[in-house]
Amino acid sequence: MRIERSGKATAGTAGHGAPSGRPQLNPERLKQVRLHVERAIKEKKIFTLQGPYPVIRRLLRARGWVERKERGAGRAGGPRQQQEGGGDGEAGQGAPESSSSSWLPDDEEEEEEEQQDEEDPEGIHDLMSRLVRDQVPYFIWTTRSSAVQGRVLQPDQVVNHYGRVGSFTTKEGLCLTLRNLPWFDQADPDTFFPRCYRLGAADERQAFIEDFCLTAARSLLKAALERAQEVHAGLDPTPNPTEPPEGPGAQLVEEALRVCGQHLGSLTHQDIDGDPKTPGTTDAAWDSFLQGYYRAVHEGAVPRLSGAQREQGQLLLQRLAGRLPQLRMEGDHNVWILKPGAASRGRGITCTARLDEVLRLAGQAAREGRWVVQKYVERPLLIFGTKFDVRQWFLVTDWNPLTVWFYRHCYLRFCSQPFSLRRLDAAVHLCNQAIQRRCKPGGARHPRLPPDNTWSCRQLQAYLAQRGQAGAWGEVMVPGMKAAVVRAVRCSQGLVRGRKGSFELYGADFVFGEDFRPWLLEINASPTMAGSTAVTGRLCAGVQRDTLRVVIDRRDDPNCSTGAFELIYKQAAVPTPPYLGLKLAVEGCSLRRPRCAPKPPGTTRLC
Repeated sequence: MRIERSGKATAGTAGHGAPSGRPQLNPERLKQVRLHVERAIKEKKIFTLQGPYPVIRRLLRARGWVERKERGAGRAGGPRQQQEGGGDGEAGQGAPESSSSSWLPDDEEEEEEEQQDEEDPEGIHDLMSRLVRDQVPYFIWTTRSSAVQGRVLQPDQVVNHYGRVGSFTTKEGLCLTLRNLPWFDQADPDTFFPRCYRLGAADERQAFIEDFCLTAARSLLKAALERAQEVHAGLDPTPNPTEPPEGPGAQLVEEALRVCGQHLGSLTHQDIDGDPKTPGTTDAAWDSFLQGYYRAVHEGAVPRLSGAQREQGQLLLQRLAGRLPQLRMEGDHNVWILKPGAASRGRGITCTARLDEVLRLAGQAAREGRWVVQKYVERPLLIFGTKFDVRQWFLVTDWNPLTVWFYRHCYLRFCSQPFSLRRLDAAVHLCNQAIQRRCKPGGARHPRLPPDNTWSCRQLQAYLAQRGQAGAWGEVMVPGMKAAVVRAVRCSQGLVRGRKGSFELYGADFVFGEDFRPWLLEINASPTMAGSTAVTGRLCAGVQRDTLRVVIDRRDDPNCSTGAFELIYKQAAVPTPPYLGLKLAVEGCSLRRPRCAPKPPGTTRLC
């Protein structure tokens, strides 16, 4: 029988004669427990956890901290009197990626209690928790920021969340926030973030439709030029390759050349002096073009190019490449990915290559929340023919001045089946572990891929070294990820509600192009710390250990080790003059009536 966890129980009943299956504490041991608790209270080493974080609990206890267990309380962060009547969670935060919530079901609570009992067979930590049940916790770690009442926190309480981080931890927020990057940095978000649109906004919905059509025109030229190269190399068995093209295919190519030429003119501002009477492409013409594009690219009926069309198409794509940073990675199938604006763990994500399907899916899901559509990276870096992404942690310990730490270790998540744009299944394209654990490996899966679909970054570096590309990791991939992280948080600095003493650990997801350039997909708050594989078990424990080194140990010893965390950005502090209130004093002297000069003899006095 376990010690009763009710808040009504007293510390004395736990140690003296209470019926329990645990060994009774002798007086000397009980005295040591009380002294330890008194020392923790004096040194403000009381902590609270919400969610299954056994690594954090174990590391804090090793540092002399005592846990104040929350059982049936409303919110963390203050005495029980302050926790009653908590308000709603903060809007726009996004769902935490951790599979646990602040409140566990009964069966999960029992499982967690049994795990804690195994770590605490004598019930000592349970007893100490009762002794500090009325104390204020000075370190709070939760899965949601809404579990903490920020308004009642004391200045010396440390919390693992900031407020209003949805500006970059939700897909919709990141899509909107990165558009302000030119105000903060001389960089183009299109160089590291696939272009993205919020389908709930009418203007962005129309912009996406135009982007889809323009991408289809470029994709048609790419596919036709690729076929022309195959014909030239003798790989295409089409008879009479020198015969001039004609028919619907030739008209489709001419339309694509015209559209791409107009787009290039608008990008280079040549359309300013153009003829304003030049008609644009109508909706009906776009519908007809897209149907021809689907037949050409998706069904394999790629039209042949004449010599003039080939030269014109190559020149247009070369000039567009200098204006469109995503031209190479966007491929030629025009695949887009539809995502819920504030969900996690891969829920609701769909890949599609048809405009009508995107609009139909978005229309059906509009009643369930906000959605974004993002360009899919069609030419990713593959390992043994399989797609993967990278989970990269970073830590923010202050928002003014902005202070960002980058974790040197990360892990890869593989898909279960080989990469192919002919199949848009989740098992082929979505690397999230919550999705892949439900997918079956394909028959053509390479035998050297890990059965649990995870690699460490060191395994990736070894793979690149074997292929003669050892420098790609340190020279292109890591610097690109660091730059993307810093730019994303800088854009959000004015939107996040910072707080001195707080911190937050984030998980950024990247996919790499064939040229090793990283593409930021999303940033997650409360990244999962569940070690479901050997790789994630080791790395998740390590990042939690090093997080405590940065946010706790470094306060007492600025020169202590920060583990694998590297400080990559610290904003210059801007001194602000202290506010002393309004000064209402009036300086000066009073005005007096001037005295008259003495009256000369024989004159009349006038004043």
